[in-house]
Amino acid sequence: MHVLDLTKPDGRPLTLYGRSELRGIDDAPSPFSTPVAATAHLRWHPLRGEWVTYAAARQERTFQPPPEYDPLAPTRDAQAPTEVPAGNWDVAVFGNRFPALSLGAREAPPAVVESRPAVGACEVIVYTQAANGSLGTLPLDHLELLIQVWADRTRRLAADPSIRYVLPFENRGTAVGATLAHPHGQLYAYPVVPPVPLRMHDVARAHHAEHGVGPLQALVAREREAGTRVLYDGDAAVAFVPACARYPYEVWIAPHAAVPDFASLSGAQRADLARALKTVVLKYDGLWDRPMPYVMAWYQAPLDGDPHPEAHLHAALCPPYRSRERLKYLAGTELAAGFFTMDVLPESTAAELQAVTVDLASPA
Repeated sequence: MHVLDLTKPDGRPLTLYGRSELRGIDDAPSPFSTPVAATAHLRWHPLRGEWVTYAAARQERTFQPPPEYDPLAPTRDAQAPTEVPAGNWDVAVFGNRFPALSLGAREAPPAVVESRPAVGACEVIVYTQAANGSLGTLPLDHLELLIQVWADRTRRLAADPSIRYVLPFENRGTAVGATLAHPHGQLYAYPVVPPVPLRMHDVARAHHAEHGVGPLQALVAREREAGTRVLYDGDAAVAFVPACARYPYEVWIAPHAAVPDFASLSGAQRADLARALKTVVLKYDGLWDRPMPYVMAWYQAPLDGDPHPEAHLHAALCPPYRSRERLKYLAGTELAAGFFTMDVLPESTAAELQAVTVDLASPA
């Protein structure tokens, strides 16, 4: 992995990653000339026992620009300044111009509930220079590089003692709220372990204490043995529709053996996770011959300095569709109670995805 660190005119960091030596890199561009103010803050929710972020400046963020202007494409002579330079880079990472969390956050306005600065980081990860690509169209070694990038960003952010959790994720498609079409994801670094990974961590720790193995590793073994919902099963990684899916086409991707984070992956595990990830996205896009919107999140261990034998790095991909024509909207019981109701069996959607053939060696 080749790495080049730059700084944008507005002060935001930009890091370029490549599979080969980086050459012909221009100065770091930016559509903005002045630094962004770190104005976000957190307020405590006393009934749920969790923090809520308030970042009013995000109302001004870019939303669906015209097709001729792609702010995540490399700067060219015919384009206005964008977020990334020309050159032979493969993946670019820069600070979000409108962050919900910022390492520079220092103050919080008073409130009737506890408030604190929204310390953290929000990064944009541009997967590729190809404006019409996706994770499914990237070569396998490019996907392996992306996994290395997630590891490097986690390592860098973990060096700050205020960071307790790092979550790479992707919102793909307008149906899940994506504001830019260029293939990209995001990465949030939090000052606390957020509610969802915290609950999974607590469950995993209790399961490991009782059984000597984490719950995901136990589930992976059972899913692989059953095979009913498995979409990919390689030498080191697996992708499957979980028997407990809360969304009709939900898919989990994980290494066979538990590893706590991206940095702990072996080369073989990283390569097979790339194959599993590409398989899933190609199956999604081949299901109805159109790009499938989804939210993808990668869960890893908390950053507290302790060993986490119970933690099991994995991704959950959740498309918002219940069928080709119908979106899945969250019902009152799901939003208010967190009690999900499925009107389609995981075995049925798994069978649909299993029937989609994919070629990992050829561009999509």
